[in-house]
Amino acid sequence: MDQVVEEVENVKKELEETYKQTQEHIKSIHEYGKSGTTRLISEEKSSLPRLNGLAQDGMNLLQSLQFKLDLLAPQLPSDDQVEKTQSLAQSWKSQIQSLRLSLRNANLQAKANMRKAAQEERELLLGGGEESTVRRRNLQTKAGMTSAAESITESLRRTRQLMVQEVERSASTLMTVDESTGVLTKAESEYKGHRSLLSRTRNLLSTMQRQDILDRYHVIMTL
Repeated sequence: MDQVVEEVENVKKELEETYKQTQEHIKSIHEYGKSGTTRLISEEKSSLPRLNGLAQDGMNLLQSLQFKLDLLAPQLPSDDQVEKTQSLAQSWKSQIQSLRLSLRNANLQAKANMRKAAQEERELLLGGGEESTVRRRNLQTKAGMTSAAESITESLRRTRQLMVQEVERSASTLMTVDESTGVLTKAESEYKGHRSLLSRTRNLLSTMQRQDILDRYHVIMTL
């Protein structure tokens, strides 16, 4: 098989696979936020940007593959293959544009789904019956857990701050001790130097005294 023909076939295959995956992401966005889902609305909100990101990545890849297919078409060995591939590239261009419109509509539907689900949730919480009571109790429990978690976090923050302050005080104390040790070491060194000087001076005085006595003795003996 010709190398260009083989590459065109690979691009076609990748286009089909990417298109299918992107359609699935758009379908998930369209169904997003509908009541009756097993996921919490807060969890849904965190996944919507991810779904949109995946869909956008898919369409960007489709556009890149379509452009590549359009470039490869004139390099095919026969005119018939060139014409068919160019026609296919234009067809993919139209499908990508249609897919972008589908993504836009899916996001509009997702917003409508979320508004409806939120309204149903409010009505259920404000209504009567056992289910409403259970839901309110669950919300209160979650609120209590959140408050407890915040309290623990604040306590940990204060503990950490106290530890930091204690470490800073300890570091300051150690620095003071180091400085004092340095001063004492210097004083000790100076003291040893002075003591050595005094010792040498005392020895010199003793020597001079002995020499003076000897000089006097010699003077007396010569008289």
